[in-house]
Amino acid sequence: MKSEKIKEKIENIDINNPSKEDVDVIEEAIKLLDAGLIRVAELINDEWVVNEWVKNAILHYFVIKKIKNIESGEIQYFDKFDPKKNYEELNIRVVPPGAVRYGAFCEPGVVIMPGFVNIGAYVGSGTMVDTWATVGSCAQIGKDVHLSGGVGIGGVLEPPSAMPVIIEDGAFIGSRCIIVEGVKVEKGAVIGANVTLTASTPIIDVTNETPKEYKGVIPSNSVVIPGTRPKEFPSGEYQTPCALIIGKRKESTDKKTSLNEALRTYGVDV
Repeated sequence: MKSEKIKEKIENIDINNPSKEDVDVIEEAIKLLDAGLIRVAELINDEWVVNEWVKNAILHYFVIKKIKNIESGEIQYFDKFDPKKNYEELNIRVVPPGAVRYGAFCEPGVVIMPGFVNIGAYVGSGTMVDTWATVGSCAQIGKDVHLSGGVGIGGVLEPPSAMPVIIEDGAFIGSRCIIVEGVKVEKGAVIGANVTLTASTPIIDVTNETPKEYKGVIPSNSVVIPGTRPKEFPSGEYQTPCALIIGKRKESTDKKTSLNEALRTYGVDV
């Protein structure tokens, strides 16, 4: 069944009273999602666009699936659906106990250390999901991205219209970073360790005499570190978190330059 036909049917399902045909359509949509043939969000004319119907298909899938025992050798799990099983066919490396949930897609050449990729996520070729890094539901991760140890990429499943977290090609996300609430990290950006980015986090470019503030987006090739700035409260002035853009990654810099090397260009160690 073609995706346009599935889209039409998904948009008209009464999930409180699904027919057998409805269940089959939902299953087919998740099968296409798992194979990378449809995506939660895609780049169209240089703009990210959310496919709400695909998110709705995922939400419907949770409703129709029943929780069950899942065995992996001697290890048991209790969930609604299995992890992927075709890693070799997809040419992706998954190190135990790493897992990619059914309904997520990884292009060939992806490496998953003991981390996790949730349903609806898309991970581009050459990307490393390092130890205990997690890619939340519907997150879109580009090619040649490095998600360092302990990185948390948040899931954005509801509402269906909400933009997921976007990490574009060539970005480097430092250890223990948290990126949530539909934040977009543009191509080639380097995010230092422990940076937390939410939709409301002030992102301040401090490279010129006058600071420039962003929210929800890290411009391409930016080098970012955690920072604070003062804020007045009834009980006094306190430092609140922000992110500081301290420079730009040069076009001449090799894409595989480490996080430490990129930051040391600006005299910052992590």
